[in-house]
Amino acid sequence: MAGVGKLLKQAQKMQKQMEAIQEELAETILEVSSGGGAITIKINGQGDMQSIKIDPEFLKEDAEFVEETLLAAVQEASAKAKETSEEAMSAVSGGMGGFPGLM
Repeated sequence: MAGVGKLLKQAQKMQKQMEAIQEELAETILEVSSGGGAITIKINGQGDMQSIKIDPEFLKEDAEFVEETLLAAVQEASAKAKETSEEAMSAVSGGMGGFPGLM
């Protein structure tokens, strides 16, 4: 059963790598702008919003337009964080191709 021991060691190594990547993602700040820079969102690689800045001049626009632009910015920031996280995790899980469900 040497194969099981080797597999467990690989899984432990992968888990440590994943934990390190999670820490790195928590510290990675992504910035997304929308509406020509009227809205700027900072989000970390784990998808936690860090800040939202809105140009005061932009708030003078129609409320529905401001809401749509803000929603688009939030969705874009969320997608960017998800993509960043998935890319980082695939770098670790790539070597475990024959074991779906481990992630």
